[in-house]
Amino acid sequence: MSAEVDADVLVVGGGPVGLATAIEARLAGLSVVVVEPRVGVIDKACGEGLMPGALAALTRLGVDPAGRPLTGIRYRDHRSHVDHVFRGAPGRGVRRTDLHAALLDRCAGLGVDRVAARVTDVDNGSTHVEAAGVSARWLLACDGLHSPVRRLVGLETAATRFSGRAHPRRFGLRRHFAIAPWTDLVEVHWGPEAEAYVTPVGDHEVGVAVLGPSGTDLTTALASFADLSRRLDGIEPTTTVRGAGPLRQRTRARATGRVRLVGDASGYVDALTGEGLRVGFAQARAAIAHLDDVAAYERAWLAATRDYRVLTSGLVAWATSPARRAVVPVARATPWLFGAVVERLAR
Repeated sequence: MSAEVDADVLVVGGGPVGLATAIEARLAGLSVVVVEPRVGVIDKACGEGLMPGALAALTRLGVDPAGRPLTGIRYRDHRSHVDHVFRGAPGRGVRRTDLHAALLDRCAGLGVDRVAARVTDVDNGSTHVEAAGVSARWLLACDGLHSPVRRLVGLETAATRFSGRAHPRRFGLRRHFAIAPWTDLVEVHWGPEAEAYVTPVGDHEVGVAVLGPSGTDLTTALASFADLSRRLDGIEPTTTVRGAGPLRQRTRARATGRVRLVGDASGYVDALTGEGLRVGFAQARAAIAHLDDVAAYERAWLAATRDYRVLTSGLVAWATSPARRAVVPVARATPWLFGAVVERLAR
């Protein structure tokens, strides 16, 4: 390992959470290098609904992407629906590419250095860490669901690679359509096996994401949602289909030596509640605050993700059980409970 240090913090992964982590580091007065093999704006399968908590986190970082206001959440099945309007500030529907561009601009303005490279090895030393030819005091792995760094430093679990019957493998698909939004709510359509999430992202465009079991086809799934299928009938798609998964990821720990796992790389339950970015931004803040204390970061990570892990795990267990058809009727019958869960996760 090189005796010289190129930066205080090496961020592996140049997606939204990686860039937010780089911004946190710069705001803390630390030098940063981001390593990411892809150049420019990066797109990926994403629901694209920034909940109020995620939007507040971006505002604190000095990032304000353009988009459509999101005033709440609607759960709908073929019989009925239930709405909850956020009690405070709204969220925002933002194209993933627009969010990424805004974060890139902020990083550039703060002097974040970028290296176009892929991490194939990590030398996790006692005083610094090295990867992709960059030496730093700390490495923050923000390299996604299938994090190479997580595997390279021995924090991946067998459960990350293989899912059993207790944890069915779920996948996400996303596409955009050229149609004016018909509501300012994020609509979650519940079907027999999959959910469809409709997010307004522009004055004349919506994003549609589908979550379901392995083998889910977006076109086939959308046809199973009668109301949504009617709305999109004959509407031109504006993007190709993108996919992600399996969504559930587990880790042995979130830190080892001078390496910290942040965002999806640190573990993920499911996209069902749309909390990936909010939780990832909270982890980024915690990681920078506790660079010199492994145990403190573990505690902060647990605190930042507790509601997400507990509530989302419970809802996913329900959604993948024979009682799935009762989700919307129960939410409609107990709007106070539905609203409490939405508010808890959104903030």
